[in-house]
Amino acid sequence: MELRSVEELMDLLYACRGERPAAGPGGGPRDPHGHALRTAALLRRRRPADKELQVAGLVSPVGRLLWPGAPAARTADAVRPLLGVRVARLVRRQARPGDRAHDDDLVSLLQADDEARTADFDAGVLEDWRSVLELTAARNSRLGLVD
Repeated sequence: MELRSVEELMDLLYACRGERPAAGPGGGPRDPHGHALRTAALLRRRRPADKELQVAGLVSPVGRLLWPGAPAARTADAVRPLLGVRVARLVRRQARPGDRAHDDDLVSLLQADDEARTADFDAGVLEDWRSVLELTAARNSRLGLVD
């Protein structure tokens, strides 16, 4: 599956509100929707100009909804056409801890992801992210014409 519009992505992100975490040890945050909002909000505070990094933190629960138990690679493949290569790369590599050492963006994403598991603050609502998703998608579509 490929996401082809921000509206499709927003629908999936809204659907994640009712998602249950995966069973077993380390199965995921108890509230994947809230966790994604907190991760993106933490990244917005730390790196306000890096919209793609923020979006990578926001979209991670989509894969668990579409393919329960599936690897992050499937999520990355789904968001790549809409959000671009960099967001897809960050989402894909987020699940592989061995990649942390040489990628500052990935380290920032993973730190925010870890902190969002225990952080308790109002991260806003999903609708706050629509314009960021639209900007990221628009930038990717312009770049896609050049490739």
